[in-house]
Amino acid sequence: MLSRLPSRARFLSTVAATPFPAGGNFTSISALEPGQLRSLLDESHALKALYRPSAPSATPPPQPLAGTSVAMIFQKRSTRTRVSTETGVTMLGGHPLFLAPTDIQLGVNESVRDTASVLSRFNDVILARVGHTSTIEELCEHSTKPVINALCNKYHPLQTLADLMTLEEKWGRGGVDGRTISWVGDGNNIIHDLMVGGAMLGANVRVATPPGYECAPDVVERTREVLHGGRELKLTPDASVACEGADVIVTDTWVSMGEEDQYDQKVAEFAGYQVKESLYEKANPGALFMHCLPRHPEEVDDEVFYGDRSVVWQEAENRMWTVMSVVMAQRGKSVQ
Repeated sequence: MLSRLPSRARFLSTVAATPFPAGGNFTSISALEPGQLRSLLDESHALKALYRPSAPSATPPPQPLAGTSVAMIFQKRSTRTRVSTETGVTMLGGHPLFLAPTDIQLGVNESVRDTASVLSRFNDVILARVGHTSTIEELCEHSTKPVINALCNKYHPLQTLADLMTLEEKWGRGGVDGRTISWVGDGNNIIHDLMVGGAMLGANVRVATPPGYECAPDVVERTREVLHGGRELKLTPDASVACEGADVIVTDTWVSMGEEDQYDQKVAEFAGYQVKESLYEKANPGALFMHCLPRHPEEVDDEVFYGDRSVVWQEAENRMWTVMSVVMAQRGKSVQ
């Protein structure tokens, strides 16, 4: 259960939640307004409170997605995205349909445009985990049903929803405001959404990336647009500087799917970016650790990853409640 609002004023406690538009595409955190982000997080918390197996209930919870079919396009494999979506949609009474590259013709014998047109005739929602951002954009352009970006090379908004939900469970609703989120690693799709989402919730954001692996300029610009209340965005190549005064340190895999041939090069270029105890000496007492998984030892050592400060398993579980929230919003449903 969420704790009460802290006593000091919180930015988003004064901003009314704005319902995510029914039938709208969910492509990135950058595309949201702060009130829409607030609405999705509030729904995620409500879903977890109602549907989690340990939640007390005299009667079975409702199934508001009964009759809803969700096409799940997976050009890239995933443990958390597939299991969380299939389980969550089923829990709500919907029908998830997993579509691997060997199951459909997407981009091989059939164009993305034609695939979008066909699936729109069968399904109510299209969730896609793909390689290129252009694929998500083309699906959105030609689908007559809402599209969820479950990962592309530039964005991973479902992960950011889960990360922010986890932080609110630790710090309370609105509790991200005034905190410092520190990133150490690649300037990739994970931090692209997290930096914008953290800024929307009133956080300071500090990002350490090796030279040549910086975040996309347009995402940095969007982050600066939503910063408020004197909060700062700091970009640096120095992991120690980024972690100074951190309330949570976040990292991710250095070598993404499809980059396996770059492993030796990237590990060498990311030397000094492993999250370990020496970085936590720079952080605030009680600072948390997050990683979206799968994790590799060169990114974070065992002491931090399996230690008391780590919330990676809670973070992984919240992938389910947040994707449920997005599908519910797109269908104009709510349990609040």
